[in-house]
Amino acid sequence: MSSSDRPSGSGISRRGFLAGAGSVLGAAALGEPATAAAAGPIANGAHVPVLVIGTGYGGSVAALRLAQAGVDVHMVEMGMAWDTPGSDGKIFCNTREPDYRSYWLRTRTKAPLNYFLGFPIDRDIPRYTGVLDAEDFSGITVYQGRGVGGGSLVNGGMAVTPKRANFPSILPSVNPAEMYDTYYPRANAGLGAATVDPAWFDSTDCYQYARVGRKHAQRSGFPFVFVPDVYDWTYMQQEAAGTVTKSALAGEILYGNNHGKKSLQKTYLAQARATGRVAVSPLHKVTSVTPAASGGYTVVIDQLNTNGDTTATKTVTADRVFFAAGSVGTSKLLVRLKATGALPNLNDEVGKGWGDNGNVMCGRANHLWDPTGALQSAIPCSGIDNWSAGGAFAEVAPLPTGIETYASFYLSITNNPNRARFSWNAATGTVDLSWQTSWKQPAIDMAKTIFDKINAKEGTIYRTDLFGVYKIWGDHLTYHPLGGAVLNKATDNYGRLTAYPGLYVIDGALIPGNTSVNPFVTITALAERNIERIIAVDL
Repeated sequence: MSSSDRPSGSGISRRGFLAGAGSVLGAAALGEPATAAAAGPIANGAHVPVLVIGTGYGGSVAALRLAQAGVDVHMVEMGMAWDTPGSDGKIFCNTREPDYRSYWLRTRTKAPLNYFLGFPIDRDIPRYTGVLDAEDFSGITVYQGRGVGGGSLVNGGMAVTPKRANFPSILPSVNPAEMYDTYYPRANAGLGAATVDPAWFDSTDCYQYARVGRKHAQRSGFPFVFVPDVYDWTYMQQEAAGTVTKSALAGEILYGNNHGKKSLQKTYLAQARATGRVAVSPLHKVTSVTPAASGGYTVVIDQLNTNGDTTATKTVTADRVFFAAGSVGTSKLLVRLKATGALPNLNDEVGKGWGDNGNVMCGRANHLWDPTGALQSAIPCSGIDNWSAGGAFAEVAPLPTGIETYASFYLSITNNPNRARFSWNAATGTVDLSWQTSWKQPAIDMAKTIFDKINAKEGTIYRTDLFGVYKIWGDHLTYHPLGGAVLNKATDNYGRLTAYPGLYVIDGALIPGNTSVNPFVTITALAERNIERIIAVDL
């Protein structure tokens, strides 16, 4: 980036980059041909065989598999590359000290947990193309990753495969056998998912909070389960031993993780770039896709600077286009393209079937004899499963404040049936979402099937100081947006937009609102399934 692009006082330096720091690896690190790495941003007037819009889970799978099949791919990403350390030597900032790198084009932070001890904790920051987008709609704030690697940059890395019994309600048009025999294993291998060593979990200080969560869950008769994560567990053990730079144990999660997390830049994207057939253009935002007179599609792309300003507008052509901008990004773009006449023949299911994966947060105040620890790993590794009886799966989440809080904190995924729709607002020139805050009540009721019982058993109460003044439930947000271009409705059963041959959806927009667990493994596995068929049949 140029010096004119940075906020004053940011002190971004170009000196090298941290090995293994969660950045997009350069050509030398991957040994890839210089052509892909040195290609630079996509050029105005370029023609590409495949354009992938977005670099999250679905887009990364598509790029890798297409490249392995011998197809050249160009990926465009609205966010930054996240490959250059700041003046502090780190690429990402700490959760406890958010700075200009934390939020996408905001001048004030908007943390999911935005109060502590009843006091607001958000702070002013310079406007910048930071890593976490808190996108506000009328009834909900949707948190999304912004940068090469998409949501993998900012999530907790919980790589959960849904129970097979739940799968027919998640993706009813998909054969469970092929998913559980082939594509879920392929996705978990590609993502590098692994489970914490139970013996180490039982002994380490940094998971005291989760052991308290286990004790309380089991005493109330709920199954406590370890779940895989994409963190490097060997690295975390070294963090605890003090032999490497702390990352998960330094509270790094919400605004990126500098070391141990196996985000997409270290897995699918690294493999894709190593083929020499994949180029990536960060800070590029697609605004239009229309059929080209000569075949394929004309794509209009705005190039951004780190203030969010458009510095150039480019027109390129692509034989095929994959929409992989995430549930919200893909849905908003398709709804706008249909309504404004760019792609008028998209069907009427586009924009429908959006859900929040039933997300709701809460905290519990424990007794003084149940401390949860001042040192907490920011990477969750366990959950409480009451899905079959109460419609809730609760992630035992960290509260890495750096001090003892005596608090247990949870992100629940619930079987909330409410679904919203994206629609074009011609008066404002924007896409609206019909979600209503009151639609969170089923999620709260389902979460209460766990926590009311635990509180009654333990003689504890809900924390009321984490989401406002005397507010128990974090019911204003989702971390898991899903749907808006639902498989076998807005698309065919493999993500094709059938009215426009060569256009595909391959991300979380395909999944109708809920996965019963953290969704990125399912998004990845579905992308593996769909791209295999698309390569075999369409190419």
